[in-house]
Amino acid sequence: TWFPLVDRNPQKFINIYTASDSDFQKANIKIYHDAVNQTKFILPILTK
Repeated sequence: TWFPLVDRNPQKFINIYTASDSDFQKANIKIYHDAVNQTKFILPILTK
């Protein structure tokens, strides 16, 4: 797979194929949950 080399997300509305390294910015991801509406996410385990 070419990910993440080809499908990088600069977190703004620009052409990702012409974006330079300075166009990319940090993103914050929020996960919401409460006692009734739980959230589940699965992360892979990477080994060296």
